[in-house]
Amino acid sequence: MDLDIYCGAAPTPESLSGTWNLDPPLLAAIAAVFVFLMISAKSRPQRLAAWASLLLMLLAFVSPLCALASALFSARVAHHVVLVTLLAPAIILAIPREMLPKPRLPAQLSFVVHTILMWVWHAPGPYLFALGSPAAYWLMELSLIGSALWLWMDMLSPRRSAGAAIALSLGTTIQMGMLGALLTFSREPLFAAHMDSTHAFGLSPLADQQLGGLLMWVPAALPYLAAALLRLRSVFAGRSFDSKAPR
Repeated sequence: MDLDIYCGAAPTPESLSGTWNLDPPLLAAIAAVFVFLMISAKSRPQRLAAWASLLLMLLAFVSPLCALASALFSARVAHHVVLVTLLAPAIILAIPREMLPKPRLPAQLSFVVHTILMWVWHAPGPYLFALGSPAAYWLMELSLIGSALWLWMDMLSPRRSAGAAIALSLGTTIQMGMLGALLTFSREPLFAAHMDSTHAFGLSPLADQQLGGLLMWVPAALPYLAAALLRLRSVFAGRSFDSKAPR
């Protein structure tokens, strides 16, 4: 299939180690984000989150994972999992709370927008469109990152109630699991872009798709579950503290 994928044509296992993406505009953009985060950070945890953001951006867009995603749908899913479940919260944690915009819209809106984008970009038609040109590719990537930043900002914001934050976390866990299950239990491969590129890696297109579904179903849910448990823990810790206070 004749595709113009930003990360390049599907590599073979033998050529994969040489497929680092050293695109100057990309490296400049990553450097700019990292510098902004480091300048903004005011504490050691925020600086650590900024460094984690840098490493995750390099993993997603510079390392051979970028090219591998041209060959394997499962690698594309892993790539997106890195972006929406790890990079997005790392960026939010690197920015001081006072610099983040106050949530003014209903919390459910960020969930709805992110859910729609996740399902749309992992549907066969839009997915194939995204691999048709670098512009379409970046439309997919930036919309996923942007919506994930919005969602994580709502989930991590102390201005959101614990109930709203936990509902967002659990709701996202459920929708990711549903999408992952749909991909895992499909009886036929859905993604034309990978029909001829998976065999070199010892996978049929269907097995590759099922592996991607499992990645979205299980590992992708863990950061959201962790966020819900941490927020729940803070609620109980606050109640425990209140119960010990003198009356």
